[in-house]
Amino acid sequence: MANVSAQSWIELPTTLWVTPAKILGGDLAFSLTVPVGEPRVNANLLVNSPRFGPIGLSVTDSRANLSDFFLQSFVGWHAGNFHWQLGVGGVIPSGTYVAGQLSNASLNRPALDVFGTLTWLDPAIGWDLSAAVGVTFNQTNTATDYKSGDEFHLEWAATKYITKEFTLGLVGYYYQQLTADSGTGARLGGYEGRVVALGGSIGYTFEIGKLPVSTRLKVYREFDAVNRMEGTAGYFTVSVPVAIDTNAVALAQGRTIKAKF
Repeated sequence: MANVSAQSWIELPTTLWVTPAKILGGDLAFSLTVPVGEPRVNANLLVNSPRFGPIGLSVTDSRANLSDFFLQSFVGWHAGNFHWQLGVGGVIPSGTYVAGQLSNASLNRPALDVFGTLTWLDPAIGWDLSAAVGVTFNQTNTATDYKSGDEFHLEWAATKYITKEFTLGLVGYYYQQLTADSGTGARLGGYEGRVVALGGSIGYTFEIGKLPVSTRLKVYREFDAVNRMEGTAGYFTVSVPVAIDTNAVALAQGRTIKAKF
């Protein structure tokens, strides 16, 4: 019998650049995320030996390490209250991954994510309805010869502006693995994971001088998990534009802290 629990604090500093270039009438943008985290993993194993009786083993591992860089490029369009994007993202194995170590923020595998987003925002009534959908194509972890299956993900949010500065909302996501894990490292079989999450969000925007600062807290509770860990995930985000010109070309940098229990 095995029992595994994990608690992670991950910082996700992200730089976003909206370029002056246009593609099919949409704005071309790029972003780069360089995660750093400290996963804490507790693993307990109980084996019932016919000769020696129950034998227990407990292992805890916790260490700060660098995760994999995540690079995105997307094009965004606007029409009245509707705003939408199409893009592609890539995971670059660049973290401090150690094979056999429990506490790894890096997954040490390349991945390609194709995604689209849609937002309906009506300033007159103060409602923001948003959804994002994508498919991630995972490659092989060369250190373990473990190839994770491809993944489908859907995220959504319904946000109400209580005041110009203050918002409340409902959030959720759905994750489904589309293909089985494979490779010589997949010794326990081709796991195909799934999880659903629901939660809430609260946001507040203020100014420091003339500089707008946007903050948001999201908390999700996962359920209906299959072949993956289930828990509570929290995201605290601070977004600050660091350069704005008259042509609306912006360079923004955000910092996100994720906690999962």
